[in-house]
Amino acid sequence: MTSQPARMHAVTDETRQIVDLVLDYSRERLLAEDVPLDKPLLPAELSRLAGRTVSEEGIGARKALGVFEHVLAPACITTDDPRYLSFIPSAPSKAAAAFDLVVSASALYGGSWLEGAGAVHAENEVLRWLAAEFGLPGGAGGVFVQGGTLGNLSALVAARETARERGIRPDRWRVVCSAEAHSSIASAARVMDVEIVLVAPDAGGVLHGDAVRAALHEHGDSVFAVVATAGSTNFGIVDDLASIAEVTRAAGVWLHVDGAYGLAAMLSPVARPFFAGVEHADSLIVDPHKWLFAPFDACALIYRDPELGRRAHTQHAEYLDTLTETSDWSPSDFAAHLTRRARGLPLWFSLATYGAAVYRDAITASIELASRIAEEIDSRDELELVRRPQLGVVVFERRGWDRAEYARWSQRLLDDQYAFVTPSSHAGRTNARFAILNPRTSFADLVGVLDTMR
Repeated sequence: MTSQPARMHAVTDETRQIVDLVLDYSRERLLAEDVPLDKPLLPAELSRLAGRTVSEEGIGARKALGVFEHVLAPACITTDDPRYLSFIPSAPSKAAAAFDLVVSASALYGGSWLEGAGAVHAENEVLRWLAAEFGLPGGAGGVFVQGGTLGNLSALVAARETARERGIRPDRWRVVCSAEAHSSIASAARVMDVEIVLVAPDAGGVLHGDAVRAALHEHGDSVFAVVATAGSTNFGIVDDLASIAEVTRAAGVWLHVDGAYGLAAMLSPVARPFFAGVEHADSLIVDPHKWLFAPFDACALIYRDPELGRRAHTQHAEYLDTLTETSDWSPSDFAAHLTRRARGLPLWFSLATYGAAVYRDAITASIELASRIAEEIDSRDELELVRRPQLGVVVFERRGWDRAEYARWSQRLLDDQYAFVTPSSHAGRTNARFAILNPRTSFADLVGVLDTMR
């Protein structure tokens, strides 16, 4: 007889039923063509509908899955809906989403070469491909981490450690970035207890080398890194990477490129010229769960010289000696983590399945759609573009509306299950914003949203 503790792991009739239930649900969800947008519920309402699910006895797989399917999942907004246009959407390919099940089912550990050589090999193939696309040298490499915040933090830790190894010991460490850099840069600075020097971009939101040079001149050796943005989250604007790289190379300062959202656009021939200079980066990030159509959560962190990342992040402990005393490529050595899922595998499977050309076409289509809807906005008297889109983000205003009117409009769109478009703001002014990423988003979808603003 199977003991109660072993029951969770034994292959029994009950186990087969559980697996069948989960796989049937997953198959239905993956193959569905019209999944509701859905919306959040208040805590009290969720508690009432879900009831108590965690107890000593358990409620059984069928009931638990029923609670998820009919109560919990509908209280989550569907991020791969073509009319999910807020923040930065997620639109994983069917191959990537399906293979995510395989990663969990295979009991893989992605932290070391010793335990996960096959998985690490596949992830590294993708990282090398990305590095080559971005113009980095053949020895470049890194690791897939949870998201852009951890990727930026890990890169900046490596940058500071490299400066320390050069014998630099300022009273206060500093990192320079644009005033429009992602909030994760300020978060990393707080975690590291370093000062952040915000540099004003030009009127179009672009940071240039001259402004960076002035900041370096003012703060000297205390600056251990400059962060340039390759596609800002709010506007999708790419900094002048070439002129910034020229300045950082002359000064001997680490250049990190935050391309979490936008750097994937470099795969498109339409956008590739915007990113000239990224090949000089000492480190960079790009999030596959954004414009590379992978499921949450994955950020590719790539170092020009991976050994600098290894020296900054390798953890040492007696039980890890068998890993750290070898030259094996262990992903845990390249970021602020140890235990890790092989989160790069869904992207690897999708790329291997469809080919890179499909990715290039999908990204190009998003950029062209953004340009087309911007022209439509320009043609409407009641609307005004805030900035001409460079990539796939379109920011615009409804003339005469205050913040409360934007909020009511946004809530009405979600209540009607038509679209998810949250208000945004810039320079103290409330606006609306389309983040166009999903290949299923159509011009008609976007025009329909604009029509609700009349």
